[in-house]
Amino acid sequence: MQRSNASPLLARTARLALSGIAMATLAACANFSGIAPQSKPLDATTLGLKNLDASVDADRVATDSDWWLGFGDAQLNGLVSKALQDNPSLKVAQARLARAQSAREVVQAVDGPQVNASVDLTRQLFSANNIYPPPYGGNVWENGSLQASASWELDFFGKNRNALDATLGQMRAAEADTRAARGLLAASVTRNYFQLVRLQAQLTLAQRTLSQREHIQTLVRDRVQAGLDTQLELQQAASALPDARYQTEVLNEQMALTQNALAALTAQPVEAMHLKLPALEQVHSVQVAQSMPLDLLGRRSDIAAARWRVEAAVNEVQSSKAQFYPNINLVAFAGLSSIGFDRLLNSKSEQWGVGPAVRLPLFDGGRLRANLRGKTADLDAAIESYNTQVLEAVHEVADRITSAQAVRRQQTEQSAAQAAAETAYAIALQRYQAGLGNYLNVLSAEAPVLLQRRQSIDLAARALDTQVQILHAIGGDLKPAAAQ
Repeated sequence: MQRSNASPLLARTARLALSGIAMATLAACANFSGIAPQSKPLDATTLGLKNLDASVDADRVATDSDWWLGFGDAQLNGLVSKALQDNPSLKVAQARLARAQSAREVVQAVDGPQVNASVDLTRQLFSANNIYPPPYGGNVWENGSLQASASWELDFFGKNRNALDATLGQMRAAEADTRAARGLLAASVTRNYFQLVRLQAQLTLAQRTLSQREHIQTLVRDRVQAGLDTQLELQQAASALPDARYQTEVLNEQMALTQNALAALTAQPVEAMHLKLPALEQVHSVQVAQSMPLDLLGRRSDIAAARWRVEAAVNEVQSSKAQFYPNINLVAFAGLSSIGFDRLLNSKSEQWGVGPAVRLPLFDGGRLRANLRGKTADLDAAIESYNTQVLEAVHEVADRITSAQAVRRQQTEQSAAQAAAETAYAIALQRYQAGLGNYLNVLSAEAPVLLQRRQSIDLAARALDTQVQILHAIGGDLKPAAAQ
């Protein structure tokens, strides 16, 4: 009787001891002490950014739109479309997105049941000094196995779930990167296109200046023949022609280089573009933000990409922590196995097995803690990259808006200066033609006129360029987003 009473007590004590050892071991394995991220994301409230929450829906992470359509230039639209379709740099970004999507599918597959089948047929000499008795030991026999096996990892501690969330974050970051690359490519095409329009306007001005100087040289020559001017005035008129031709050649070179750049961006030869550039004054301007749109900068593609990388890094840290806990699998197999191929399909060759498999890390030389430290460092790097991207975005948009406002003020002052210079030049030329002044007065009056004409073209082109940069910096036209 004493033995029968002691046996249940002993068994219960053993179970409690084993449970205690298991819990202690589990606690020892899940030791994260001293490993925590050091970086923190920038305070959105302080910056005035309302869309920096990493939990924002994936469909609303960016405001990028086809902003270049606002300029109403069909030729420009065609060039941008060609670039978005054929540019190799954008295709690289698209390939990275496809790679991220495939990585998500790989990780997602780990969380489901795994089923495999195998067939092994071998002819083997069995050792006479092993477990096989005669007549098997010391002789050659055929060994066959036909088997199906299945396993299912039970993700109790979220290792696979967090790994999947991390890959989803990387995939969404790749999607945002692709949108950012698309916007950057469109901006490059648009800016080069408007640069060509500016150079064409400058070339037209240079050609008009050359024609005007040739006309004045003819006028001076007639006056010299009439005895009204000397060879000095004729030489002064002739010396102005080489400078005008030089300016024309410089502009031709710049136009050729810009066309080459535009052809490279659109992945086609220069001859295939067949450009018919509009006059600078005919280009339709686009209404852009006049103040810092802080509440919408959080939806820029590059910021969205950085935000998703932070999310991915957070989930990778959680997945690394889950590796400290037991790995629990349900495994099963069923099939046929025999010595001798002729008996492989015999019903007595059946074999099967089913049961749980538990793997618990006990002593790994610090591998898991080192891995967690690495993932935590990656998280710190992702957070600081995100902070840098936010600050750069605010700085970029502030600079673009400041430049746009400055250009408008400069255009006002320049228009007044050009009107005064044009009036002075017209008076000097009329006085010279009437014989009331010398040619030196004409040359003196012409210099500020040419300067103001060039500045007028440059400021008009710069105004367009700042519009493009603002639209690109904020991801497109803000009117629809502001109305939300």
